[in-house]
Amino acid sequence: MSQAILQVRDISLSFKGVKAINALSFDVARGEICALIGPNGAGKSSLLNVLNGVYRFDAGEIVFEDQHLHRIDPLGAARRGIGRTFQNNALFKKMSVLDNILTGLSRHMRSSFIEQALGLPRARREALAFRRRGQGILELLDLQAHRDVLVGNLSYGLQKRVELGRALIAGPSLLLLDEPMAGMNAEEKQEMARFVADVNRDLGTTVVLIEHDMGVVMGLSDHVVVLDYGRKVGDGTPSEVQANPGVIAAYLGAPHA
Repeated sequence: MSQAILQVRDISLSFKGVKAINALSFDVARGEICALIGPNGAGKSSLLNVLNGVYRFDAGEIVFEDQHLHRIDPLGAARRGIGRTFQNNALFKKMSVLDNILTGLSRHMRSSFIEQALGLPRARREALAFRRRGQGILELLDLQAHRDVLVGNLSYGLQKRVELGRALIAGPSLLLLDEPMAGMNAEEKQEMARFVADVNRDLGTTVVLIEHDMGVVMGLSDHVVVLDYGRKVGDGTPSEVQANPGVIAAYLGAPHA
């Protein structure tokens, strides 16, 4: 197996002739936390959508776990071990925390609807195994006290943690986080950064995240890729990126939303 869990090679993506991603290349090493940074409109979310099959790229190649990804969709990406969260919570507000997390295992069910409806042995065994996995995620993310609370009654920061748990329960080897700390106050950001670090360290999950808070990025990441208008303008360690004149001109020294 390659040391790189993910290789992005000359990826381009256009919308009605406008380049969202332009000949982008970089590697993500197995077990690292890689941050994607850049001004709004730089192509960061579009890139995550390419990586988990929401968008189909125009040119280039993506290699994940030494396999070339061509015509994948989000379900196929999930089955290969790519998990994803989104900028806006997509949770079931009238379901409990545990039940929301368990929805992340729906594609892994082997028992049929009839087996579940009748409570047959395979369905019961599967449900028990899933709930045990869910309990493990609750403990990892310090959500045990909220296990049976309706998600709609939780604070925004806790809801983001539930979404992280739903993405984790299937055991992805690569986790894509689209602005997991957006809209949080300083304390909530510190907590979420700690949980991302715990996931990376304790589960060995490789993480690619989009984040605008440079303090969070520089303290959390092993590797930073900087985008500007769909092109890569920086790629290296946090300290290397901070000292890169091109990055300073394109992003760190420029105002952004």
